Amino acid sequence: MNIMSNVENLSPQIIRQVYKEIHDLANEPPEGIKLKINEEDITDIQAFIEGPAGTPYSGGIFKVKLCLGKDFPQAPPKAFFLTKIFHPNVANNGEICVNTLKKDWKSDLGIKHILLTIKCLLIYPNAESALNEEAGKLLLEHYDDYSQRARMMTEIHAISVKSMKGVDLQSSSDGPIAKKHASDKKVSAEKKKLLKDKKRILKRL
Repeated sequence: MNIMSNVENLSPQIIRQVYKEIHDLANEPPEGIKLKINEEDITDIQAFIEGPAGTPYSGGIFKVKLCLGKDFPQAPPKAFFLTKIFHPNVANNGEICVNTLKKDWKSDLGIKHILLTIKCLLIYPNAESALNEEAGKLLLEHYDDYSQRARMMTEIHAISVKSMKGVDLQSSSDGPIAKKHASDKKVSAEKKKLLKDKKRILKRL
């Protein structure tokens, strides 16, 4: 996703404020959320959100990206899932529809509030403002089918919690992903076959 940096469009005061908040969040992350800091571009905010227990997203870690526009913090940032996810409030391109990021936005809400709101959306999807109509319809009419589909997408696309244990997310390198690929090589042929079968089922759905 090629979204331009807006560092040069933000005032030094706003940049300092964002920088401080991001570093505070990195040092004391909210439960189930870790930030990946890009020191070269502070408007490129990426975080890993752990799928909450008791949801179809449990066991997966989802990468999200916040894009601060030139009007931030008067205007909310845009938010995207970089990890593929089956969710009523996430469009096919990953864009997230959350009222906090739209009409309920207040300039003093901050980055932490946005990330917590996105995590909350994994627990309480809102079928009323669906960007993915199919997911919204299944959520309302056939919850079991919705849950099964969301769980399958999580298993196929999300980084597993186990493979992320002990990974340093605060470095700006691609450590987590590189380590994931290294651990992927150890995945048994049986598991690969299982994933292939699941992808085949998903195509049929």
